[in-house]
Amino acid sequence: MDIIHLLPDSVANQIAAGEVIQRPASCLKELVENSLDAGATRVQVIVRDAGRTLLQVIDDGSGMSETDARLAFERHATSKIREAKDLFSLRTMGFRGEALASICAVAQVEMITRRQEDETGTLIEIHGSDVVRQEVCSCPTGTNIKVLNLFFNVPVRRKFLKTDQTELRNLLTEFYHIVLVNPKVNFTFVHNDEILLELPAGTEKQRIEAVFGNPKRNVYTSAFVDINTETEMVNIRGFVIKPENATKKAEQYFFVNGRYMRHPYFLKAVQTAYSGMLANDYQPSFFIYFDIAPEAIDVNIHPTKTEIKFADEQTVFQILMASVREALGKFSLAPTIDFDTSGSLDIPVSTSKTVSRPQVTVDPTYNPFHTRGTIYPDRAPKGWESLYESMTDPEPKETDVLHAEDVENCPIWQYNGRYILLPSENGLVIINQHRAHTAILYAQFMEQLSHTQGAIQQLLFPEVLVLPLDEMVLMNQLSGDLRAIGFDIEQLTPDSYSIQGIPAQLAQQSPLPVLQHILTQVRERGADTRQEWREQIARTLADSSAIPYGKTLTEAEMRDLVSRLLALPQHKHTADGKTILSLLSDEEINKRF
Repeated sequence: MDIIHLLPDSVANQIAAGEVIQRPASCLKELVENSLDAGATRVQVIVRDAGRTLLQVIDDGSGMSETDARLAFERHATSKIREAKDLFSLRTMGFRGEALASICAVAQVEMITRRQEDETGTLIEIHGSDVVRQEVCSCPTGTNIKVLNLFFNVPVRRKFLKTDQTELRNLLTEFYHIVLVNPKVNFTFVHNDEILLELPAGTEKQRIEAVFGNPKRNVYTSAFVDINTETEMVNIRGFVIKPENATKKAEQYFFVNGRYMRHPYFLKAVQTAYSGMLANDYQPSFFIYFDIAPEAIDVNIHPTKTEIKFADEQTVFQILMASVREALGKFSLAPTIDFDTSGSLDIPVSTSKTVSRPQVTVDPTYNPFHTRGTIYPDRAPKGWESLYESMTDPEPKETDVLHAEDVENCPIWQYNGRYILLPSENGLVIINQHRAHTAILYAQFMEQLSHTQGAIQQLLFPEVLVLPLDEMVLMNQLSGDLRAIGFDIEQLTPDSYSIQGIPAQLAQQSPLPVLQHILTQVRERGADTRQEWREQIARTLADSSAIPYGKTLTEAEMRDLVSRLLALPQHKHTADGKTILSLLSDEEINKRF
């Protein structure tokens, strides 16, 4: 009996859709890119329930004829290329002819479209790859496409979508990737009948300001300097942040030929250009645009088209690094500029202080993709075994020599406003008072979040928190747990909130920096599930409200703090792994004398 058979088109389309359409954000990307390829100057995105119920894209592009409208939903039907060699001269966003076929395979799609030269337009409706109707209609020039009930016929895929707030954040992220590189197009983003973004046409800097700036704060783009380099291989332009304005939360965007891309190798080039200019854990924000011959890159290596291969990545790396250094040097932000190119750049350098040329040692055999000795096992670090010698004969555990009942009677001291000292059977126990209190409060906050029992302290004068769009979405996602833990928050406008009460543990602290820090931590650490962001909320609040360094404690306060610490199941380390207490053994003390 024969066992090989052809899959029905509907099944094949659903399988293929899994690669192209992974979530509502993937759908938005494909539809808006089609609008741009059609020459649209105005694009409106309308979303309901973070794209689960509705994702609609309306444009004023070229539109389609009746025949093209029907053919557009067939797999591998495209207007972008005609033969294989066209892949090496791509200037359009799409080209495979898979997006619309994939979308209609897993959703209910309705499209209305008309060309400028036609008197009437075409309405076509498709449910799960099946054409429901196609008829003539009256409509404006352009295309209006609705995607309803995404994954309605693939319940497993729909089940694995995340919360509406998380999916909305993904939609906005994908939207940013598109609008930042198309500043001459007017964009609007509407969610649940509320306009979240309205972006008029303008320059690249104006678009960046419109997306990330805030009219109530300093001009966002004033913290950036321009880069502009033209070579025979590639032109690079854009904006990089001044080192003194860098933060731990960085906006980092690469674009090539009008397309957003991720490129860790080029990111390393930018980071290298900033070498020695940034504090630890700080990252440079940048918006960098590459213009390169289409035949010098390959965008057809991943369905999302964000992984792009360059024919000569090393040369582009050097040009990019030099461009950033030149930009920083022109604005006196870097002490020296050293380019490995013919000729020199006329960049003024202060002569009041002699600056020596940095010495750089390069290992030509280094491979960044093999750092664990898998390729060069003979280069494994020597003497690593000594790091594990102490595991065979561990030092006495603090829990073995310090018990809560002993704290009441033993001598106790405070040192330098930071540490609490107690004698034990095997030496001297040193406790970091701030971290000890942080661990105690963290346990309390996690308990309150589990039972929504946070005590509220009302503020005499409410404070107003104003947030950019991406943090506003995150704030709405966290608002339930923030209220449960003791924040009294009321939304005033789409991007502002009135803080009328705070958790009792925060005492007289301003809630604004605390809330801002919570949002930053949740975003930077990639907390996605409710348990993860609850841990980040509790951790941030605990650190903010714990005993500050330098505060003098009474003997009673020290004993109470240590007793509560030892009552915790985990009292040697904070929730983020920092050491709370350490034992200075008698042997170590005697060695010093």
